[in-house]
Amino acid sequence: MSKEVSEEPEHARPKDYTDPPPAPLFDIGELRLWSFYRALIAEFIATLLFLYITVATVIGYKVQSSADQCGGVGTLGIAWAFGGMIFILVYCTAGISGGHINPAVTFGLLLARKVSVIRAVMYIVAQCLGGIVGVGIVKGIMKHQYNANGGGANVVASGYSNGTALGAEIIGTFVLVYTVFSATDPKRNARDSHVPVLAPLPIGFAVFMVHLATIPITGTGINPARSIGAAVIYNQKKAWDDHWIFWAGPFIGALAAAAYHQYILRAAAIKALGSFRSNPSN
Repeated sequence: MSKEVSEEPEHARPKDYTDPPPAPLFDIGELRLWSFYRALIAEFIATLLFLYITVATVIGYKVQSSADQCGGVGTLGIAWAFGGMIFILVYCTAGISGGHINPAVTFGLLLARKVSVIRAVMYIVAQCLGGIVGVGIVKGIMKHQYNANGGGANVVASGYSNGTALGAEIIGTFVLVYTVFSATDPKRNARDSHVPVLAPLPIGFAVFMVHLATIPITGTGINPARSIGAAVIYNQKKAWDDHWIFWAGPFIGALAAAAYHQYILRAAAIKALGSFRSNPSN
């Protein structure tokens, strides 16, 4: 006896989460809101503090280790400084600006239509200015030590090619931006609400882990504001010659992470096609 198969489609279960609508590409109305300028200030100050603490840690370690090879915080301590500051600053600013603190993160969120073009451009400007000021404060406090120990600038380490460094920056930024998308995904927040995951924590850990892997190669960029801040203040030829790697790598990595999360994991393209086919007016 064959079973009768119902031709009526099963009713899809209602979603237990709500995706925010895509941000408009150009939202001139943002320029009239105090909350927009408050977010820019938050991104500027957060990036300033991030670069001040982390670059000061790098310079301090180099000063201490020059006198004693076992002195200072070591590579592990530097990685903790970067990851820990991202955890702290994302926690502090997430409710104000989204806690980007990184042009690559902002670029990835722009590609996913989480922010407008105007907001993305202004965030990147604020982040870069904050990075420059933050490193400038470090130089002002410890000028001799800063100049004598590389200025915290990102450069390709001896023994590595530009291609290797670019690949390291792409993969490292992919890990970071992929973590940002996953940690802030409304679908995860709804279905894993029983797991008290604080979004800044995995993001900070991602930065920490990437630094452990890539400090020996590039000093770890994965954040163009971090790289340009040190390059401008240190202002040496090697830093500028390699600087393009620390913009191209992070932006390519952010592009790959945004595409992977939005079009593979969240299947945005397939959902859009299905919606098009199911619309009787098409």
